Amino acid sequence: MDVDKIFENNRNWIAQKLQVDEHYFTNLSKGQTPEFLYIGCSDSRVSAEELMGVAPGQVFVHRNIANMVPNTDLNSMSVINYAVEHLKVNHIVVCGHYGCGGVKAAMQQSDLGILNPWLRNIRDVYRLHKKELNAITDEEQRYRRLAELNVQEQCINIIKTAEVQKANTERNLKVYGWIFDIHSGKLIDLNIDFNEIINGIREIYKITS
Repeated sequence: MDVDKIFENNRNWIAQKLQVDEHYFTNLSKGQTPEFLYIGCSDSRVSAEELMGVAPGQVFVHRNIANMVPNTDLNSMSVINYAVEHLKVNHIVVCGHYGCGGVKAAMQQSDLGILNPWLRNIRDVYRLHKKELNAITDEEQRYRRLAELNVQEQCINIIKTAEVQKANTERNLKVYGWIFDIHSGKLIDLNIDFNEIINGIREIYKITS
């Protein structure tokens, strides 16, 4: 596909939208009130709106390599701040996927240049869950489980943030950990019990009374 084809696709998309609703773009330009913040992987095969079946304006999206939420990453922290404090989202999703190149790259014993500090966050996830992961003898299954545990740890990073802690004193803000199975197209809720996990560390990270 070349650049000219993309602009042709855009013209066709505009025509299709206006054919269904002549006020589509007028209404779209009025602003956004999404219920969801979606944090996912930059992988070109994983499109948030498409796999969730939602329309523009229904989900606020942030994507990066391996769906990470490092506490020191100004980009993801700014997205969370804006989504929680200004857009007032009620649901935050971290969605990983099986076959994630970032997760696999993190387990390679090689120098990956600028990616090293970013992928080190995934290696930290492995370190936290080393006993469980090392007990998995099948390499592919170990990578799949690491992708799930990486989602879990990024969700915990979100729950630690000041914005989410303060929001939970005002409204019922929920955090979810999902996995997209790229082989079947299924979206899987990992059903992580965050209360059980957070209760053990709440006194360390709690900043609100």
